[in-house]
Amino acid sequence: MHKPLRRHSHNKLLELKPLLDGISREVESAGYIRNDPVQFMHAFESKRDMEIAGFLAALMAWGRRDVVIRKTEGLLKRMGYSPYTYVINYSPSDADDFRTFRHRTFNQTDIHGLISALQAVYLSFDDFEEFWKTCYKQSMDEKRTLLSVFHSRFLTISGELDARTWKHVSSPDNNSACKRLTMFLRWACRKGSPVDTGIWDFLSPSQLFIPLDVHIARQSRRLGLLTRRSNDWKAVEELTEIFRLMSPADPSVYDFALFGLGALGYSLPHRYFLNPV
Repeated sequence: MHKPLRRHSHNKLLELKPLLDGISREVESAGYIRNDPVQFMHAFESKRDMEIAGFLAALMAWGRRDVVIRKTEGLLKRMGYSPYTYVINYSPSDADDFRTFRHRTFNQTDIHGLISALQAVYLSFDDFEEFWKTCYKQSMDEKRTLLSVFHSRFLTISGELDARTWKHVSSPDNNSACKRLTMFLRWACRKGSPVDTGIWDFLSPSQLFIPLDVHIARQSRRLGLLTRRSNDWKAVEELTEIFRLMSPADPSVYDFALFGLGALGYSLPHRYFLNPV
């Protein structure tokens, strides 16, 4: 049995904060965009194109970033680099455009289902943000998590999503960390960032959750920020609450610091690493 992981004291967190803030400021720069799937939101000017490209890029964000970028580029190329026009005019016969598309477990069936669902959204709402806004209101009324409501509504809005596609849109109800959806919301909702676009207003940055993957989780445990060993929704909640203590208005900014520590070679004094993991 593993020993319980240790957590930093409140005073130690306050001591650690300026160090993480400094790494975040360095990592969160315009240069970050060219090597990250967020680039596909920056590639367009219209809000609808940006939100569709960003959503699809986030769902593709599984594995090495260079592969994710190449696969998302291929997907958008098949859509004529006009995501909204393609989605709104899509018909089942167009599914053949994705006959040879593969990325991890994504295939033609999944892309057809996702585009059909997006089309149903745009036929009923002004844009994708308006759909998310109604999901948010429902989540508040029903005291459910936003991503749980989004999951159930998005996957049933068109009737075209095959059961195999459901696994590509995660939900806290299954205790998933929902990394790709929390990352997409960060891209869309964080303001004043050279990386995140901030094109949506329905959710404030203070309400965002940290996108949790194995690398972010590992660094968080080493630093005594996360004591839960499973990379699940409860871990997302635990880590986000710690970051809300450090930055109540913008907890997800620390995604950049942890990425810098895990992938870009940034370091901290050894005394801040509490747990060998």
